[in-house]
Amino acid sequence: MTPGAPPAPAPVAVPDTGSLSGSGSGVPERLRPARLGPGDVVRVGAVGLRTRPLRAFLSALGIAIGISAMVAVVGISTSSRAGLDRTLNALGTNLLTVTPGSTMAGGDARLPLEAEAMVGRIGPVESVSAIGKVPGAKVYRTGRIPEAETGSIATYAVRTDLRATIAAELRGGTWLNAATGRYPAVVLGPRAAERLGIGAAGPRTRVLVGGVWFTVVGILEPSPLAPELDTAALVGWPVAEEELGFDGHPTTVYTRAGKSAVEDVRAVLGATANPEAPNEADVSRPSEALAAERAASRAFTGLLLGLGAVALLVGGVGVANTMVISVLERRAEIGLRRSLGATRGQIRTQFLAESLLLSALGGLGGAVLGAAVTGGYAAFQGWPVAVPVWAFAGGVGATLAIGALAGLYPAVRASRLSPTEALAAR
Repeated sequence: MTPGAPPAPAPVAVPDTGSLSGSGSGVPERLRPARLGPGDVVRVGAVGLRTRPLRAFLSALGIAIGISAMVAVVGISTSSRAGLDRTLNALGTNLLTVTPGSTMAGGDARLPLEAEAMVGRIGPVESVSAIGKVPGAKVYRTGRIPEAETGSIATYAVRTDLRATIAAELRGGTWLNAATGRYPAVVLGPRAAERLGIGAAGPRTRVLVGGVWFTVVGILEPSPLAPELDTAALVGWPVAEEELGFDGHPTTVYTRAGKSAVEDVRAVLGATANPEAPNEADVSRPSEALAAERAASRAFTGLLLGLGAVALLVGGVGVANTMVISVLERRAEIGLRRSLGATRGQIRTQFLAESLLLSALGGLGGAVLGAAVTGGYAAFQGWPVAVPVWAFAGGVGATLAIGALAGLYPAVRASRLSPTEALAAR
């Protein structure tokens, strides 16, 4: 250094911006907000649920009630239809019946004595049988029962092949055969046996039929395709003619036809059974009544689903209310997080995640509860358990959608709070 010259300036340290910048943006990484991974979002969203468990439980319960109602209604309805379909498959849908209608003058028509035999000549007919109502043959448990107390039990003369034609099952005892059909033996329908106070068939169990003592040899199970037999006393055709004054005219002819020819047989059945007056014969298909029952079940299911949707809406309002109150109570927490660098998006994510978790807990719990109710009720009724996957998944999906809608406004409201405003409200 030359004497008298001014001292040289000290070197100036230049910050190494390359070591503080990320990807050349020039913004120090320590000033950037931390990113929240999926696990972080779940943990942060669960904070409000853990700190207020009772409130969270009650809100989730409201959602669970709506979802369980929807899943149970769909499941029970589906199980009922599955049970009905199983019954129809077992009984068959190819059963047709012919009954006497009305005459042109408005009186009661009668089927000819040969109606059963003529129907049996139709080519596609696989089996045919008949019953005939015995008028005036009232049924009593003993001779001491007042005459007016008949219990609304009808007496029918039946063919021995009737049980096979209508696929009826025996609860106990035996069915009529060629031997017992000629003697005073009777088979009771299930409701008729109940009204008479008879629990089992046997040689010592007798009832009065038209003033004649008949031995109860069998009791039927309920017959879905021939419900008129449930409240009837069934006796053999020959003994009905000999002892009860039966005129021999059938009142119902049951016909089984090949499945591919059911409609063709149905078209000619009335004219075949009563060729002199085809318009006086009514032809029906008993399985159609069960199909109508299934359609009514669908309509009832729609009504109950509407009630379940209302319950679900109430649960969603409960979630929204919980989230709004949570935002008001946690303004200090929001302000602290904002002052530490949390962005508005992270605050929105936190509260939206909390709402979704709350709804998901209620939805899963409700779906499991609804499936359990369906299983229990179906087992009690003897139906196959059938819970559609779409009902289970749709219920959970509906809760998540409701949770997102219910939590959107509180989440946006929380994110708009400034740090100073939130901390000052503490």
